[in-house]
Amino acid sequence: MTIRSEDVKKLRDETGVGMMDCKRALIEAEGDFSRAKQILREQGLELMGHKGREANEGRIEAYVHHSARVGVLVEVAANTDFAANSAEFVEFTRDLAMHIAAAQPRYISPEDVPEADLKEEREVYRKQLEKDGKPPEIIEKAVEGRLKKFYEEACLVKQPFVKDPSVRIEDLLADLRTKTGENIYIKRFVRYEVGEG
Repeated sequence: MTIRSEDVKKLRDETGVGMMDCKRALIEAEGDFSRAKQILREQGLELMGHKGREANEGRIEAYVHHSARVGVLVEVAANTDFAANSAEFVEFTRDLAMHIAAAQPRYISPEDVPEADLKEEREVYRKQLEKDGKPPEIIEKAVEGRLKKFYEEACLVKQPFVKDPSVRIEDLLADLRTKTGENIYIKRFVRYEVGEG
């Protein structure tokens, strides 16, 4: 049976479990979502999307580029200091800080984009498309398509990972949640560049 990547992503979004585990569960469940969720539970992979535990532990990672012209501080939260001190967590935060330095995200996720910024982006795209003489019904679809691209460029979790563009930061985060069994999320970051601001 062929499992579509959209279905794997949907299960991952609903459970917070890593992509590969979701794919295996869907294959075993022959595409049945309820059964796939049950399989994940039976394997001890708790559904992270529904975990209510507070993530009050974690770590702050710093990265300064070798040129000393770009620096990043990022805070990643976890449920326990045990997870926050694990080799996988430390590697993730180091990679994340380096990624932020290189990829220059503006927000953590699409939900963090202020409505005013979204409105401005939509207006710019709409004007560009109107200038190109596109009909109104095409314009609205195209604006949504360009917004998706905007999220991929501006939102950290939607960006392709600089060390491996075949995976997104949200995929790495979901895999880390699966490995640690904890509710892990990116709390905040700040990126400095000499001469900016």
